[in-house]
Amino acid sequence: MLEKLNFIESKYEELSIKISDPAVMANQKEWQKLCKEHADLEDVVVKYREYKKVQEDIEADKGMLREDLDKELKEMVQEEIKDLNEREETLLQDLKILLLPKDPNDEKNVFIEIRAGAGGEEAALFAANLFRMYTRYAERHGWKVEPISSNETDIGGFKEVVFMVKGDSTYSRLKYESGVHRVQRVPDTESSGRIHTSTATVAVLPEVEDVDVEINPNDLRIDVFRASGHGGQCVNTTDSAVRITHLPTGLVVSCQDEKSQLKNKEKAMKVLKSRLYNRLQAERSANIAEDRKSQVGTGDRSERIRTYNYPQGRVTEHRIGLTIYRLDSFLDGDIDEVIDALITADQAEKMKNLGSN
Repeated sequence: MLEKLNFIESKYEELSIKISDPAVMANQKEWQKLCKEHADLEDVVVKYREYKKVQEDIEADKGMLREDLDKELKEMVQEEIKDLNEREETLLQDLKILLLPKDPNDEKNVFIEIRAGAGGEEAALFAANLFRMYTRYAERHGWKVEPISSNETDIGGFKEVVFMVKGDSTYSRLKYESGVHRVQRVPDTESSGRIHTSTATVAVLPEVEDVDVEINPNDLRIDVFRASGHGGQCVNTTDSAVRITHLPTGLVVSCQDEKSQLKNKEKAMKVLKSRLYNRLQAERSANIAEDRKSQVGTGDRSERIRTYNYPQGRVTEHRIGLTIYRLDSFLDGDIDEVIDALITADQAEKMKNLGSN
């Protein structure tokens, strides 16, 4: 590990010299590439230098203990060594996490697809709750939300809603939201006060570049139609909505948010590429039998990654056994506590796997 850290520090210093070289700066494309590489190494190098400084301080204090010190000063030095040892251990753990293999998609924007699962109208209303939750979460982080398509019900729910979230490393945090979300509550239409259980599925797909997925134009069928709101209410008087069908896979994507047919087509193509990329990734995994199954399952009530229990005001994250009792603020987008815990658990699992290899 120390050998790897020394190599990273040397590489960082080499890049520091290069990006300050006017000859390199003249080639903006190459310079920007080197700057990104330099920035990617910075957190590791800063942490490693702090780690080395703590080690030097420990050795210096140990040297002092070998001298003839009075009792009070000796106790102070011993206490300082104890604090430095704790700091050294913390930094070492931080460095191990920083050296874990990074998900190449972490820095990308995302498409989020929410679909009502079991539970009829109540499931559609829950899908709308989740859409608002992610919208509010994006606002808290200064991210931008762009609607792609939606199928709204008469009472304000969503049979499905697809949108894009743009911002700094959105996928690195939102990827943990993929799966079946379950809600337990008394619907407004329930006169007996009986608690119902409904579900919605969430799929989080990284935005992909053209180099990630190649699509043969001959494999596409593109249809245009008139965008409309729920209940058949017309919201557009021209055929600006676009539906793209990928013939080899049968994947269908539609976009009607923009008034321009061209913009709707561009957005729909981005979603299609992300779905195809996700499909290819899933097919490479031996334990996944069908496209996107690992993310959304079947939508059955028994499958869930998280439960939102209204009567008890709690949210339970089943993957890590975490329960919090602040449902209202969570649905208002305050979900970082759970996401941070999921990231920590994921890192711990990766470190465990590295240690067993």
